[in-house]
Amino acid sequence: MSNNELVKEKSWWGRNWKWVVPVGGCLTMIVLFFVFLGSVIFGAISMAEDSDAHKYAMERVNSNQQVIELLGEPIETGSVLKGGNYQYSYKNGRTTANLDIPIKGPKGEAMVYVEGEEDDDEWTYNVLKVIISDTGEEIDLLTD
Repeated sequence: MSNNELVKEKSWWGRNWKWVVPVGGCLTMIVLFFVFLGSVIFGAISMAEDSDAHKYAMERVNSNQQVIELLGEPIETGSVLKGGNYQYSYKNGRTTANLDIPIKGPKGEAMVYVEGEEDDDEWTYNVLKVIISDTGEEIDLLTD
């Protein structure tokens, strides 16, 4: 019997733990960071889309015949990351909304611009318009 037969070979973990621990730890931290970042972005977008100003704007878009003719049906909210802007501020009991909502239909894309204030659960809109991407045509949703 030789000495080599008596030496027990280390397990895979015993041979590789020195690089597995730091690499695995770093990768875990990176993945957790991106999961956290994604959940924050998704949560903010969901809150904005559930807001009264957003819902009202989309109701007006979907009931405007001129917008329907230009974009087709159904009209859906596009990707916020593609140029949307949601700004809400709350000060002295008054909520202010400044939204740029990308929308799209089978025939094209557009942007809805909303500026409004909420005071005592009553919204007043200063700007509510659609600008068609291809033509630059502007449709005022505040007038019927």
